[in-house]
Amino acid sequence: MNNFIFQNATKVYFGQGCVKEYLSCLVKASNTVLLAYGGGSIKRNGVYDEVTGILRASGKAIVEFSGIMANPTYKKVLEGAKLARENNVDLILGVGGGSVMDCCKAVSLAARYDGDIWNDFWAQPGVISVDPLPLGVIVTVAGTGSECNGGAVITNEEKKVKTGRDYPKLNPRFALMDPTYTFSVPVKQMVSGSFDILSHIMETYFSAPDGDNVSDDIMEALMKSVIRNLRAAIRDPRDYTARSNLMWDATMAENRVIKMGKKCDFQCHNMEHQLGAFTDCNHGCGLAVLHPVYYRHIYKEGLSKFVRFAENVWGIPRRGRTDEEMALAGIESLAEFIREIGLPTTLQELGVTDRAVLKPIADSCGISAGSYKTMTHEEILDIFNECFA
Repeated sequence: MNNFIFQNATKVYFGQGCVKEYLSCLVKASNTVLLAYGGGSIKRNGVYDEVTGILRASGKAIVEFSGIMANPTYKKVLEGAKLARENNVDLILGVGGGSVMDCCKAVSLAARYDGDIWNDFWAQPGVISVDPLPLGVIVTVAGTGSECNGGAVITNEEKKVKTGRDYPKLNPRFALMDPTYTFSVPVKQMVSGSFDILSHIMETYFSAPDGDNVSDDIMEALMKSVIRNLRAAIRDPRDYTARSNLMWDATMAENRVIKMGKKCDFQCHNMEHQLGAFTDCNHGCGLAVLHPVYYRHIYKEGLSKFVRFAENVWGIPRRGRTDEEMALAGIESLAEFIREIGLPTTLQELGVTDRAVLKPIADSCGISAGSYKTMTHEEILDIFNECFA
């Protein structure tokens, strides 16, 4: 194992009924709560009524911050920060999936910081010297794992840049995770979110070191769990065991535990973020299109790990196969799984119809230092073109 420092400040309350049981105690010290959510699905499925009922019964003033979009924008962050300041909010409560949680983290910083948080903390890494506004989250969609880290992916529409940073100071103080809250999530959204979980794990797994280490062992178990439980959840979206396992898989993928001692390669995420910045495509769907093609470009540089992926995650027997044949068989199993769960396999299926837009997207992509193979913008463009149709 490489040297590392581990930190996670979020306290998790997990299980059916946890919101009813714990929320009133968790907001006890607050007077005014900024209730943040997305497009209104929590009003249709009853979560909104349950949460606001608890807050009002606890005597809290509620300031609503709604309409957080799937790819939260810097403009939306500034809107939330303005609301928080004008209403003397002392707690942000984000109710939703990764987009809501990411937006709320950025709002918590912007509400307390006098400068330009985009320039100082997202365009480049920064050092947070202020205390962000306290944040708690109620998770309704399993996917990003944002509930247990300080990471926030924000899109600057004017600059056409979508980027994420992870600051420990932005970790939620608490996360309430009731798997039954995910039952009403549409199947397509559940599937794309679950692929995002798998992507987070793979991008950490396929990076140095490749010698025996605890992180890789954990990740193989998590990948098999995602695959097994997603299949079960597709068969029965109200399978509590499957949905609860997927919810905790998401958290484990991004609570920093599996990243310990790993170099981490998030090249696919870098590419999909810029694809999203230009086209506003679904994040999990974009990752599904990119991953197999990207891995066919890098597997030779990380051959031993790709062989291990084929054997330990997909259960592919040797049967005389060479290492290269094993590696490619593992990648093909991933591609087959993507087709099996109904995610897109081409950019055209994502709605990208103009091949000419691929070059500016490729040119805008960040280069991951953790990749087995150092990408160039030219090779990234090749990957996009191979994904086109």
